[in-house]
Amino acid sequence: MGRKVYQEQLRKLNSELIQMGDLCEEAMSLVMKALREKDEGIAAGVHKIENEINQKERDIEAQCMTLLLRQQPVAGDLREISSALRMIADMERIGDQTADIADITKYVTKSQLEVHPTIFTMGKAVSKMVNDCINAYVRRDEKLARQVIASDDQVDGLFLKVKDELVEAVRKNQNSDGYELDMLMIAKYLERIGDHAVNLGEWVIYSIYGEK
Repeated sequence: MGRKVYQEQLRKLNSELIQMGDLCEEAMSLVMKALREKDEGIAAGVHKIENEINQKERDIEAQCMTLLLRQQPVAGDLREISSALRMIADMERIGDQTADIADITKYVTKSQLEVHPTIFTMGKAVSKMVNDCINAYVRRDEKLARQVIASDDQVDGLFLKVKDELVEAVRKNQNSDGYELDMLMIAKYLERIGDHAVNLGEWVIYSIYGEK
């Protein structure tokens, strides 16, 4: 494989990675819309996007292996490829956890219970983290990647707020029908998505400098 062809394959890899990130953003947006509108049909659509994310992971992994095997990559190329392999793993987990939220949304929709308002604040914050990670990767923007990493403290704080309020609600209502647990699980999945966004930010920095 000539160097020119190799560089073109790297560009294609980056394009596929960006597309996978876009799918994660789409899944996040859709599942939060399903929660807001209490729409089971919208929630079901998240699984279709999750399947696309999983397929993208397989395709990108195969591209990475091909690039590694066909030509000995220089240091910069190796950073890009190894970062891509790690980023797709985190994006796949974001897809999984978004689908998990969609599954819980179906139960919330059927019960017609109100969603804890802080859930939407968390969803907005986490969606921005994922979006900013993709933009940081596209622009090779270390500053933006570090902002994503720093913003995880806000998400963690929101999670603790939700958890404390839900635990107190259960304490006051011993006959709870499981609503509080559903809300807590949604908040926990959002908190985990934030953690994966932090990982993405760290791998963006690694792809630029070779260190996190």
